[in-house]
Amino acid sequence: MLRNSSSPETYFQAAFRVQSPWTVTNPEGDAPNREDIIKQECYVFDYAPDRALRQIADYSCRLNVDESNPERKVEEFIRFLPVLAYDGSSMKQVDAGEILDIAMSGTSATLLARRWESALLVNVDNVTLQRLMSNADAMRALMSIEGFRNLNQDIETIINKSEAVKKTRREKNDEELTPAEKRELTEEEKEYKSKRKQIQEKLIKFATRIPLFMYLTDYRERSLRDVITQLEPGLFRRVTGLGVKDFELLVSLGVFNSALMNDAVYKFKRYEDSSLVYVGVNKHAGEDVGLYDTVLSAEDYAGTFENVGEMG
Repeated sequence: MLRNSSSPETYFQAAFRVQSPWTVTNPEGDAPNREDIIKQECYVFDYAPDRALRQIADYSCRLNVDESNPERKVEEFIRFLPVLAYDGSSMKQVDAGEILDIAMSGTSATLLARRWESALLVNVDNVTLQRLMSNADAMRALMSIEGFRNLNQDIETIINKSEAVKKTRREKNDEELTPAEKRELTEEEKEYKSKRKQIQEKLIKFATRIPLFMYLTDYRERSLRDVITQLEPGLFRRVTGLGVKDFELLVSLGVFNSALMNDAVYKFKRYEDSSLVYVGVNKHAGEDVGLYDTVLSAEDYAGTFENVGEMG
């Protein structure tokens, strides 16, 4: 039903058609004129968000010729067709400004910032933490950053208590545990989960400094990893507080999720390009585009990047 080739009119006809109310006449058999609405709400899922939001921006901007502000046009339209986006663990409503941002660049400033705050960017599972604890240089590097002073003790607590809880739960099911044992397990789970989350949040805080580093560099055609380790190591240390060797060591131990870092860098550069195109600047046209640890050719990048001029 929702196809790339669809005109906005056909696209939204399909979306609104499924929202036609489902009604039942005389549901109890005693009121022939009574009509109950069974389907109060309907959700339409489109797994190509760029397409969906481009259609909304395009269609709503053509509806009201008397209004010149595109954000107000979109705002009026989404009163009747609210747009929800999955944000980590919940759905949130997307406002008109974000819709226009995403339509132009594939993301919004808010969603882009949250991408760099994602818990998935860093790995804090027991295997990764064990590798960290077993490497004295990695521990020294992290403990030199503010907030990681008690890292060694925290990792030991996480690994020991999480393994002990798992062992207990393997050996006994809930019915076999006494109330006192259940309380103790619950407290231990709370403790190690809290410490794991603290380490995760501290590593994410470090990751959120990377966009600032990208803003301050102009080696767009090189991978971010090369820029960090070869071209701007001094700047990277000043911005993040971490030296190049220490960063490479943490990467080799699997602390950072390379696939998601590539995606986050890609979204950052798409948003940056859209912002420049919007104001009439396109100084990077025809250049290769470096991601986190790989580089996209100019042709491959152009195949995925659609600027605002294509919105009609």
